[in-house]
Amino acid sequence: MFEEKLDALSQMMAEHMAMPFPPGFRGLDIENQDMVMLDANAYGYALGVRNGPLDEQRGKGLIWLTAVLERVLPAIDDEYATRYYTHVRDLAVLAAEIETLRER
Repeated sequence: MFEEKLDALSQMMAEHMAMPFPPGFRGLDIENQDMVMLDANAYGYALGVRNGPLDEQRGKGLIWLTAVLERVLPAIDDEYATRYYTHVRDLAVLAAEIETLRER
């Protein structure tokens, strides 16, 4: 199960890299969050999880990021951007699930 989740994470990361960044979202803040940084942070955490366990600080950062994405998603009023950031959120959630499995 763990390896399957890691494979799924790698697949989601590849899909994410193939998706164009939403037009008009560079430099945009929603709910006081820079949308470029949310995207970059989610990918960075996913990469860290794929490559090995996160340290305690980064693990807490990943949990914080998933909560922020849950708060930001309803405030996005663009159909493509909503789909894009839902994928970003799902990427972060899967990364957090994998970290939780590692802790067991």
